[in-house]
Amino acid sequence: MKSFSVIIPVLNEASVINSAVERLYRLGSAFDVEVIVIDCDEGGRTIQAVHRTEVITAISPKGRGKQMNRGAFLARGEVLLFLHSDTELPEHAFRTISSVMDDPQCAGGAFDLGIKSDRVVFRIMEKLVSLRTRLTRIPYGDQALFIRKEVFDRMKGFGEIPLMEDVEFMRRLRSAGHKIRIIPQKVKTSPRRWEEEGVLFCTMRNWMLRGLYRLGVNPENLVRFYYRDWEKGSDSGSSPRPLQKED
Repeated sequence: MKSFSVIIPVLNEASVINSAVERLYRLGSAFDVEVIVIDCDEGGRTIQAVHRTEVITAISPKGRGKQMNRGAFLARGEVLLFLHSDTELPEHAFRTISSVMDDPQCAGGAFDLGIKSDRVVFRIMEKLVSLRTRLTRIPYGDQALFIRKEVFDRMKGFGEIPLMEDVEFMRRLRSAGHKIRIIPQKVKTSPRRWEEEGVLFCTMRNWMLRGLYRLGVNPENLVRFYYRDWEKGSDSGSSPRPLQKED
């Protein structure tokens, strides 16, 4: 049976972190699962709110790549699972990942994207994401990326860039010839960023950013167009979301 380290990068998520942690322990009750929460708030307001004493917590400089690398350094599990605090794993996630990892040729993978909303536009978005992910074999961070720790360490982790760290890492993984598995079960992620800013606005902005990144524009120059509220933050539990795939 595989051991898992679930790494959750957070900023101003005190209102939701405990429900996310409790769900993980429930889903992983039959497995060896450790939960690691990495806060990029210098005051550690999210990790101070964590109730369970067995949760591993730490503070990291800002940036999801830096946060997730910090979590991976602390991890003891054979399989690393990178999860956003407002993304829910499907019911049998750990059993499914364990089965996938029984294939020694498989380095890692992700789930299909699901969005917690009844709006038809999100169902269309999910289908487009599923198609794109299978064609490119490059899943994104909100699909709950998982990877063998030994492979992650050998690849030297995520690039510590302010944006596109998930894309950059999965491209390197694919280019190195590693097998990436896309699991058809869906995670369920929050639609809050789309609903706050508007579906059309988020879609057009993110398409533009992805296009510019593919053309070679430095993520340092792109980030100010995306994380508009990163520096401000709040105590509301709402922090900037990572770049979505087809949003």
